[in-house]
Amino acid sequence: MLADKLTPFITRYNELSDLLSSPDITSDIKRMTDLSKEQSNLLPIVEKAKEYQTLISDISDTKEMLSDAEMGEMAKEELRELEPQKSVIEEEIKMLLLPKDPNDDRNIIVELRAGAGGDEAALFCEELFRGYLYYAKELKWQVSISAVTEGNAGGLKEVIAIISGDRVFSRMKFESGVHRVQRVPKTESQGRLHTSAATVAVIPQLEEEDVDIVKPKES
Repeated sequence: MLADKLTPFITRYNELSDLLSSPDITSDIKRMTDLSKEQSNLLPIVEKAKEYQTLISDISDTKEMLSDAEMGEMAKEELRELEPQKSVIEEEIKMLLLPKDPNDDRNIIVELRAGAGGDEAALFCEELFRGYLYYAKELKWQVSISAVTEGNAGGLKEVIAIISGDRVFSRMKFESGVHRVQRVPKTESQGRLHTSAATVAVIPQLEEEDVDIVKPKES
């Protein structure tokens, strides 16, 4: 039964809560950081598991009311609302249980470059980057701009930034690729559509432990 398979996730989450409140852990910054990340990764499945368990309990209690002469009809109506929710949550749980990309927790380096479309592409590149800045602000991520090249008529030819926060790569990795927009530029007097493009690269940022410096052998 799916509800039983979810219990270990809840148990481990509770164990991590106890560990993180232990004086031995709070004095060890790296250990505390690792455990906090593990707990943060478990949170979505734990929340969904609790929601699922509550729903299963509600469905079971409602089914017991079906034989009641007065409550039977109301129970049927309630089941018609509850049972479709069960399959929806089960699919959400299956998605959460899929193997995760090992880079999902990493911060990123994001590079945007104006592509085909001239000045209009630079304007589009800037708008795209402003959208990412707004998204980062909503999620309380930190953005550090490393390099900027402005367009001849405004906008951005290129921008490189480091974005850090909670599970940045997992949320941004699918932004990599070519983005296109079709619209009538403000400078277009004939009302013709122009296609502009910008390329986006999302690169997981390496951490110190990922870099293995090999010293050259002495001759």
